[in-house]
Amino acid sequence: MKLGIPTKLVLAAALMSAATAVQAQGILRIGMTATDIPLTHGSPDNGFEGFRFSGYTMYDALVNWDLSSADKPSVIKPGLALGWTADPADPTKWTFKLRGDAKFHDGSAFNADAVVWNFDKLLNKDAPQFDARQASLVGFRIASVASYKAVDAETVEIKTKAPDSFLPYQLSFILLASPAQFEKVGRDWSKFAAQPSGTGPFKLDKLVPHERAVLIPNKDYWDKTRVAKLDRLELIPMPEANTRTAALLSGQVDFIEAPPPDTIPRLKSSGMTITANPYPHIWSYHLSRLPDSPWNDIRVRKAANLAVDREGIKELLGGYAVPASGHLLPSSPWTGKSSFVVKYDLEAAKKLMAEAGYGPTKRIKTKILISASGSGQMQPLPMNEFIQENLKEIGIDIEFDVVDFTTLTNRWRAGAKADQNVGITGLNYSYAIVDPFNALVRYVKSDLHAPNGVNWGFYSSPEMDALVAKAQNTFDPAGQNEILGQIHAKMVDEALFLWVVHDVAPRAMTAKVKGFVQPQNWFLDLTTVSVQ
Repeated sequence: MKLGIPTKLVLAAALMSAATAVQAQGILRIGMTATDIPLTHGSPDNGFEGFRFSGYTMYDALVNWDLSSADKPSVIKPGLALGWTADPADPTKWTFKLRGDAKFHDGSAFNADAVVWNFDKLLNKDAPQFDARQASLVGFRIASVASYKAVDAETVEIKTKAPDSFLPYQLSFILLASPAQFEKVGRDWSKFAAQPSGTGPFKLDKLVPHERAVLIPNKDYWDKTRVAKLDRLELIPMPEANTRTAALLSGQVDFIEAPPPDTIPRLKSSGMTITANPYPHIWSYHLSRLPDSPWNDIRVRKAANLAVDREGIKELLGGYAVPASGHLLPSSPWTGKSSFVVKYDLEAAKKLMAEAGYGPTKRIKTKILISASGSGQMQPLPMNEFIQENLKEIGIDIEFDVVDFTTLTNRWRAGAKADQNVGITGLNYSYAIVDPFNALVRYVKSDLHAPNGVNWGFYSSPEMDALVAKAQNTFDPAGQNEILGQIHAKMVDEALFLWVVHDVAPRAMTAKVKGFVQPQNWFLDLTTVSVQ
């Protein structure tokens, strides 16, 4: 049949209307900084970006995060556990009461046996579901767990190796996968990742490696206040910052992570919404303390901290950063009072370098491991080049070894002593400061040296270990905060890291994206979002 011009126009209009209707149903396409889809089997890679998009979307932990507010720091809350208590007579023994209304995406029931099964996949090498890769990704977060057992269908008992008041925070990173689905796919984690089953508010609908993951709402989600509004959530790896911006401007995506600061004026003029919020994050250099490291001299470490023009970095980032004065934001209850002040003082830095025996004819030449992009890494290439120039002024010449973020993460976990890190005396890695263990303890405790923990630089101090033990044995929040403040003050006084800035996590999205709340946290709750 031959169509006349009016008929063609009507058909074209109908097709355009249909396309608009599809978009109006609520499809959110996110341009991530990751180079690939973060692992979907319940132990994400790609840092906390993996937890944001492949973790807390499809899975829950016993302890979840309250991500509902932009105005106050996020706190933990009951997740698959209704509540928990430590035994006053034996504070190594914890009891977790489980909710009875949660089901995995495959329809199987969540219960205490499923919790034990998930702990076994990380800690029991004899279990058929044990996965060394998952253990390396998240197992270190529960290093204090000694044993665990199901008391009944809705009760789990966990014992720690020593009293550890941080345990509930640690469990927020252990996402629980379906034992029944693992059996169904033939006890194969790679097949499970292609057909994952958690208890979270989204389910995986389609996965195309290196290209996209498509998630759909879990309409039977146990928390009825958090049933997802979207019809579909698409996750698209876009590690190159300008590519993400171009994709947003062209309509290829609706939401991007970490837009380049110099593109934000154009994005705003194009009608895009820009969100930002300070959150528990530090962009820093983790320094080696091995015998051949130039960073063993505290004068050199302090000099480096005094040589960095943090306000200049903030300007480089278009104002989207907070200059660091230590590992923590000043508003943190764990900041404490240090004697050494982290600030920009070039003359004081040069004086310290001279006292350490360095000058125009004797310079430090060293290599730092960095990434080109990645979760929390902000704008690593221009930022590192800026710092390279700052340190050159005081006699520290830095060469960079640039790798992708997954490789950086693996080499961080391997530790400064690993063969792959020979010649590396520091690495630029963004750290999460969401709980006492992740904020402070894991970098300074001597029995957490890599690869058993993530004390990458092999720092050791009996005094610091004693403070950590005291904090872990303190179950009163106010008392615990005071001791954590002492730990942080000691870190600053010893200049254990080169601290630069805290991120404010800028994101850009079209005006059609509604209901997005940017919490003071690395993680997001995408169940509130809709797309008009």
